[in-house]
Amino acid sequence: MSSQHYYNEIDPYCAAWLQNLMDAGHIPAGDIDTRSIEDVRPSDLAGHVQCHFFAGIGGWPLALALAGWPVDRPVWTGSCPCQPFSQAGKGAGFEDERHLWPAWQHHIAQCRPPVIFGEQVAGADVNPWIDLVHSDLEGMAHAFGCVAFPSASI
Repeated sequence: MSSQHYYNEIDPYCAAWLQNLMDAGHIPAGDIDTRSIEDVRPSDLAGHVQCHFFAGIGGWPLALALAGWPVDRPVWTGSCPCQPFSQAGKGAGFEDERHLWPAWQHHIAQCRPPVIFGEQVAGADVNPWIDLVHSDLEGMAHAFGCVAFPSASI
């Protein structure tokens, strides 16, 4: 991988969408890795200034651009799957195979990015997950802030 920007997205449709956005100049060009985050090694991330996990259709790079975040300023973003904790999911929580925070937390612990932005569905079912992320990040000496707001306010 050779770019300063790294996108991790396992869904083929979303990965193709990311490529289309890059080709059109809407998000920074970068490397799209379609492996599961569980198969990514921390060494695979070396040299990348911005890393976007669970990249979807590029919402984080667009949000960063709209906020005036420079494309060469280090940042990691991620939107861990919400299905394990969403009311629309099966309610399996931490036992759900889509609970991928431990994999992302491992990469954060190994690579020590200076700034991390994430998001998760709001609701009482997700509070234990937020507590875990909060504890893990503060345990790695990262400041942590969290705000819950309804999707209707976006």
